[in-house]
Amino acid sequence: MDQLTLSAERRVESGSRPARRMRREGIVPAVVYGRGLTPIHVSVSSRDLYSILHTEAGLNALINVDVAGSDTVLTVAREIQRHPVRGEITHLDFIQVSLNVAIEAEVGIDYTGIPVGVIDEGGVVETIETSVTIEALPADIPGSIELDIAAMAVGDVLKIENLPSIDGVTYADDPERPLVTVLIPRIVEEEVEEVEEEEGLEEGEEGEAVEGDAESADEAAESDEG
Repeated sequence: MDQLTLSAERRVESGSRPARRMRREGIVPAVVYGRGLTPIHVSVSSRDLYSILHTEAGLNALINVDVAGSDTVLTVAREIQRHPVRGEITHLDFIQVSLNVAIEAEVGIDYTGIPVGVIDEGGVVETIETSVTIEALPADIPGSIELDIAAMAVGDVLKIENLPSIDGVTYADDPERPLVTVLIPRIVEEEVEEVEEEEGLEEGEEGEAVEGDAESADEAAESDEG
């Protein structure tokens, strides 16, 4: 994984009012910290930050934060806070990492193929999880993990244990944790249930009619005997 560089300025002011002013100016407040590192309050360009976090590596990009007046710190972005409406990043942490020490990361799952259960059985894909937690050296973290679902039939479930083996990557979640399944659409299930209920009612009505006819026949026979 390539390393990217992000320029940062030390922040002197703190608090919500200065932070709001920075955001209006296209600047994002952040903190750089790590083991043995005194936390550094910084600000970075929102445009530069956006570019770095939208590479193939995504949120797991290796970022050399170049703090003016300090040494460059190799980091990954974590604890990203966003505006609830606009989705813009309002604050984040840059966590110092070492290329020789494994870290945990959240990696997206890329489901590929169209299940046979969709093509032949009219099922639909229900995605249970869109990402998975892994452990790997920072440079070995994949941008995404592909999982082929083309062979799935209705009722099949793929789990963490079905994810492909990747050199240097360990899956941190429960192997039995479900990721994706193929189901019959709920509307179809409800229609089938309604048809079955209607058929049951018709059978019941027919049974009542037959029973009534039998009682009429018995009454007619008794009348003839009289």
